[in-house]
Amino acid sequence: MSEQMEVVTLQVEEDRSGERLDKWVSTYDPDWSRVRVQEWISGGLITVDGKPKKSNYKVRTGETVEISVPPVEELQVEAENIPLDIVYEDEDVIVVNKPRGMVVHPGAGNNTGTLVNALLYHCKDSLSGIGGVARPGVVHRIDKDTSGLLMLAKNDHAHHSLVDQLKAKTVERVYAAIVHGLIPHEHGTVDAPIGRDPIHRQRMAINHNNGKNAVTHFRVKEHLKDTSLIECRLETGRTHQIRVHMKYINFPLVGDPVYGPSKSPIRFEGGQVLHAQVLGFEHPRTGEFMRFEAEPPEDFQALLRKLQNQM
Repeated sequence: MSEQMEVVTLQVEEDRSGERLDKWVSTYDPDWSRVRVQEWISGGLITVDGKPKKSNYKVRTGETVEISVPPVEELQVEAENIPLDIVYEDEDVIVVNKPRGMVVHPGAGNNTGTLVNALLYHCKDSLSGIGGVARPGVVHRIDKDTSGLLMLAKNDHAHHSLVDQLKAKTVERVYAAIVHGLIPHEHGTVDAPIGRDPIHRQRMAINHNNGKNAVTHFRVKEHLKDTSLIECRLETGRTHQIRVHMKYINFPLVGDPVYGPSKSPIRFEGGQVLHAQVLGFEHPRTGEFMRFEAEPPEDFQALLRKLQNQM
């Protein structure tokens, strides 16, 4: 077995007994697709109590499943001359206002046109290497169809510092959003764990069995026509956190193609109406707290004006 492989050992819990092996394993990590897991099973990389099984094997309570995870094949990422909205830059960090529609880093099906491609052109070799070839400088992410502020590291010291601040929950992250419905209270907190949706593998969901701690604080800024303009402060940073949490309390984001209603009288073509408006962190070198703000893009503001005029 390759020394590069990470070995993950899991035990089947009673409430998951009877599930297919491929399905059971694929819910453990958001990056493990069911097809990928099936390939591992066929290649003998997954065993149950030390023995290889087929994908359709039904796991049983108490069984030990061992997964030998092969190393990810690195992508060849090319620098591209793509314009960037740079809010701040020095020798350690760069803060970018990412447009809606841009993917943060290359991945399956997105090798070009990403923020990383643009950064490689702009920064040349001045990006931290901790994220690997495909994610140089990337400390945190926002979704493709979410616009707004991102901090990126230009060296490994800065990368470690920014990641530590995220873990310590000292980074200020405030989002603006428009949600369906009139939220009846001025502010609130959603504290519910988020994990991979066991049925719809491309989605996240509230998952009390395998989810990770997730906390979102929100405040209503304005009631609009059948909608609310809100401000969300992230205490944690799970995948799709605001989108999943607002759906969970029955106020999904306007325009959200995954977590929003299937039919809506409000037309918005750009995806979810969500913008990372405020970003604050301690500078890795000077220790100074730096706070940046970027107004929502014009399509967000145009929809807001339209809804305000309907009142």
